[in-house]
Amino acid sequence: MSTTTLMKSIYINAKREKVWNYLTDKDKLATWFRRGVESLAEGEDFTLLIEAEDGSSKPLIWGTVKEWKPHSKLVTTFNVEMFNGRETIVTWTLDDAADGTRLTLVHEGVAEGAGDAASDLLSGFDKGWDKHFADLRDQAAS
Repeated sequence: MSTTTLMKSIYINAKREKVWNYLTDKDKLATWFRRGVESLAEGEDFTLLIEAEDGSSKPLIWGTVKEWKPHSKLVTTFNVEMFNGRETIVTWTLDDAADGTRLTLVHEGVAEGAGDAASDLLSGFDKGWDKHFADLRDQAAS
């Protein structure tokens, strides 16, 4: 694993089944990350949107579900415009932890996708995942 791979773990006071739904259901994704055009599904493509001030939306993140192990592991490609067609990989692992879930994110390929902007982009993604994780923890635990 590269030194530029982002790795984060959080603990959520909710069962793995519930956390899984927040990772894969388009309506639940909208509460902590981005609104999806469709829910994530095994082997399928997905698109997450960004909302403009005028109420319109456009694709922000897109990819394909590469591995689907309900309630335990989800692997997707993760593409954004600034990667210029280069894919990154996001792996979500869900483990039982006391009465809740330990959720681990591994985001690989950000530096390779970013080229000369690698340091700025890694810092931005690191900060962004922290914010999204805080929102996910609040939503899934309620």
